[in-house]
Amino acid sequence: MAKEVIGVVVSDKMDKTVIVQVERQILHPLYGKPVKKWSKFVAHDPENKCGLGDKVKIKPCRPLSKTKRWKVVEIIERAKTEKLLLKEEEELL
Repeated sequence: MAKEVIGVVVSDKMDKTVIVQVERQILHPLYGKPVKKWSKFVAHDPENKCGLGDKVKIKPCRPLSKTKRWKVVEIIERAKTEKLLLKEEEELL
């Protein structure tokens, strides 16, 4: 089976679709210094659970549209957004 990757949701504006940015570190071919590079993947989120800034695990799947070839497997960590912080405060009171 293909490799699962972990990334951060950078856009959730589309219905049932998120854009996930995956960061990796490589060595510069000439200087040998570690350099960060990233790729953006369009992933399927069938239940619209992912939010902006969430850390998610995605895996490849069959083509679902012109650009969508990845599927969200799980949400590893939720982003601390204003809505979540307000909800937590209300629960404490």
